[in-house]
Amino acid sequence: FITFNSSNNGLAADDVGGSLVLISTQTASSSATISFTSGIDSTYKEYIFKFINLHPATNNAYLTFQASTDGGSNYNTTCTSTAFNCYHNEAGNSTALGYNGSRDVAQSTSFAPIQIDGVSNNDDGSSVATLHLFDPSNTTFVKHFICTDQKMGQTAAYSFNDFVAGYFNTTSAIDAIQFKFSSGNIDAGVIKLYGVN
Repeated sequence: FITFNSSNNGLAADDVGGSLVLISTQTASSSATISFTSGIDSTYKEYIFKFINLHPATNNAYLTFQASTDGGSNYNTTCTSTAFNCYHNEAGNSTALGYNGSRDVAQSTSFAPIQIDGVSNNDDGSSVATLHLFDPSNTTFVKHFICTDQKMGQTAAYSFNDFVAGYFNTTSAIDAIQFKFSSGNIDAGVIKLYGVN
């Protein structure tokens, strides 16, 4: 059976091995970036970001992120990641599954993609995603993350499911995260930050 925790907006308490505690919510409105500069500390060993109906101002833009070790003054933490995805179009005649080397990074301090193909900026186009960041305050190990997203892709009617994972190659504590599209603003959408008990 599924258990629910009334203190965390009805999310399943056993969905991720513990209850989710909502830390903050940010709503985009033609926003160049969305930054979380508080609430990421040693309180929890895992943090989860939920992305709800992110809509890009620019067609075919994909979501990226970077981490900070100085409270958000700089977002340039060295990152290595890997990416694969699958897709299926509405016509039912185009499908694929495979590794995508164009969206991974290797020891990069640039913003790292957490989506592979871009999101449609059609009126009904958007993306949803879940990003897990593990033990960001640990000062012994690198900081691992995994992200899964689903979106209406580009201008064509495609369902894309992306899987991106990697690590920030630092033993310094990560205390801030920033998100932005690869081009243009985040036209609309909500990002929620949770801690995992």
